[in-house]
Amino acid sequence: MKCMYCQGTMVRGHAPFHIDRENIHVSFDNVPAWVCTQCGEVYFEETEVNAVQDVIKAVDEQAHKLARTA
Repeated sequence: MKCMYCQGTMVRGHAPFHIDRENIHVSFDNVPAWVCTQCGEVYFEETEVNAVQDVIKAVDEQAHKLARTA
């Protein structure tokens, strides 16, 4: 697999993922990913993207519940 940006070689590894939204900070330290050995670009596969989106959705729902009780 080649990197879209620099054409370097992509290898399986792990990468961090962070998101900040509506006063919520979600951080994953080691998400499985493809990482470019040349420029460090990261690609996440669909399975990992779906899992992260599920977590973000659950956090959003719980945050909205907390906001309603405050």
